[in-house]
Amino acid sequence: MSATAPKLRFAPSPTGLIHIGNARTALMNALHARRHGGSFILRFDDTDRERSRVEYAQAISADLAWLGIVPDITVRQSERFSLYDSVADKLRAMGRLYPCYETPDELEFKRKRQLARGLPPVYDRAALDLDDAARAALEAEGRKPHWRFKLDARVVVWDDLVRGESRVDCASLSDPVLIRADGTYLYTLPSVADDADLGVTHVIRGEDHVTNTAVQVQLFELLGANVPRFGHHNLLTTASGEGLSKRLGHLSLSALREAGYEPMAVAALAVLVGTSEAVRPVADLDALAGLLDYSGISRAPAKFDEHELENLNARIVHEMPYETARPRLEALGIGGGAAFWEAVRKNLTRLPEVAEWWPVVAGPVTPVIADAGFCEIAARLLPEGAPDGETWSAWTKALKQETGARGRALFMPLRLALTGRDHGPELGPLLHLIGREKILARLAGRPA
Repeated sequence: MSATAPKLRFAPSPTGLIHIGNARTALMNALHARRHGGSFILRFDDTDRERSRVEYAQAISADLAWLGIVPDITVRQSERFSLYDSVADKLRAMGRLYPCYETPDELEFKRKRQLARGLPPVYDRAALDLDDAARAALEAEGRKPHWRFKLDARVVVWDDLVRGESRVDCASLSDPVLIRADGTYLYTLPSVADDADLGVTHVIRGEDHVTNTAVQVQLFELLGANVPRFGHHNLLTTASGEGLSKRLGHLSLSALREAGYEPMAVAALAVLVGTSEAVRPVADLDALAGLLDYSGISRAPAKFDEHELENLNARIVHEMPYETARPRLEALGIGGGAAFWEAVRKNLTRLPEVAEWWPVVAGPVTPVIADAGFCEIAARLLPEGAPDGETWSAWTKALKQETGARGRALFMPLRLALTGRDHGPELGPLLHLIGREKILARLAGRPA
């Protein structure tokens, strides 16, 4: 990897299962790194000691691996507090991180009063007017300070990979709290410290972070670090337009995986929906990386429709070569080789559904005899010898000539007798897999 190769990261909080919207962000970062010969960092933002769980971190890693994303580096913020402490000390020494003592109720009162006066609800920096004696008096009351970052009142401008020239007037923002009163860090300081320390060159994330970017740019500049290129993509919603939530478990990757969806169906839809590219089957992540075009991402939210996922998944399964499917078929205990796979794959929406059709071949099947006389004739007219590629055509032609049955009247009694079902794969390719003995037994109404 060259010195100029990009470094990108995905930074989930291990407080729940990641959903398809999180996967959109992870994929865009990983695909950018893949396309440009860079590296991809998985950073667990696990500074929330109460809500972060090891099992969620493990689940996130497993979900990403299922999509084909294997990070070059994995870091955990819970192991990097010394870095954050040093950055906080540096900001304090610069006079840019200052203690504030207002309670939440007091801050809410100020906010309502400003709104009532027609003013923007921006923090008034009253804490900057406190002298040492005033701060000591407040601390003697048992108050502990939270710490705010003193913003420069200027317009921050950046060239957003998705949105083009973007600007935020920091004079319109409250000085953000970087450290809570209990001493724990909020998102912003650790994130900037890590990106600077790890040399992250590009940050691709949801458009809900646009305003955060201005604050972070100021922090990068104060720390003397290179400011990454930012890109803010549109957000995914449910088909009904509802925002996705880890807490509510919306479209979690683990649920989609357990439901039997193909990882490339999920990845392709997660990346391509809401862009100028048509949603379509994609062979692998390299091919998907070649389709990633930030200029083609819509500014409107994109709806992730499970019906669209079903259709895309079915197209992938229908085109899946036997050699690709074979390990999974063997894991399901399904035989029949390429012949069986070729016979049934067009009837599948998700690969695990293949298990529904293997018993049709392996048996036993309890036949449904809709017309015993017809089935007796069918047994008599079944061509001699082991069924082969010509059997179905010759058999149904002979049946048609003798009984006069056509269409559904011809095929349905055979399907019901041979499979016990009124729908399913074409029967012709299945005959040689079922075998002559079982065919005759089922036509006679015997389970076989």
